[in-house]
Amino acid sequence: MSLSAITGTYLLHGRYAEGEQQLRRYLARYPNDRAAQNLSRQLTVDPKAALGSASRNYVVQAGDSYSTLAARELGDSNQFLVLARYNGSTNPSALRAGEVIRLPLMTTRGTASGGASARGGTRDTATAAIPPATSADAAPSNESSAAKARRLQAESTALHKQGQDDQALSRLDEALTLDPHVKPAGDPAVRAQLLASYHERAVVLYRDQKLDQAITLWDRILAVDPGYERAVIYRARAQELQRRLNQI
Repeated sequence: MSLSAITGTYLLHGRYAEGEQQLRRYLARYPNDRAAQNLSRQLTVDPKAALGSASRNYVVQAGDSYSTLAARELGDSNQFLVLARYNGSTNPSALRAGEVIRLPLMTTRGTASGGASARGGTRDTATAAIPPATSADAAPSNESSAAKARRLQAESTALHKQGQDDQALSRLDEALTLDPHVKPAGDPAVRAQLLASYHERAVVLYRDQKLDQAITLWDRILAVDPGYERAVIYRARAQELQRRLNQI
């Protein structure tokens, strides 16, 4: 299985033991894959040790996911798994608007309270997979959202050229979260792959009748690409099903 398939099939749905087995098999073939190493660490690390015991309550908003929250709070959407485990989640894909979760109090972006500093000393293993050359610490403190989105997209392009496709998708995911209308740059295949992954996740949610979350994902796709035909069709179906269910 590809790493994205392992993530989508097992890890996002809380099938951690099976996902860990698949990751071991994957790493046996690709032992130097840093994204896979990172996910494996997130499955075994103590979340409190990784993110710190100090936390604040957060009310989940429409469109939030553990990936988007990890991107915003930890500086890397790939850290969704340790954040989900920090909250005792047995199904990271089932985050609902209105739910109250815990977010770690961060002393610096990407560094948990009580954890090692990203600027000095050794970083925690849960965040060690972030490439130093493209870490959030290198970003200007006064960087606007639009500028940051462009920078993240440029990093995505560079990572894709280096063959680090999973990290490239993660960077582009962060960029589009900040600015869905950021002008396409680099290889259009990366953006197309990310939108396809959004659609696949939305279809799974739709089949599970988690309609609000599915519609939110399709809204996100259409904000990026209003002509994405599958999102238009499925979103209309979900809205119709939602209307019928509300009439029962």
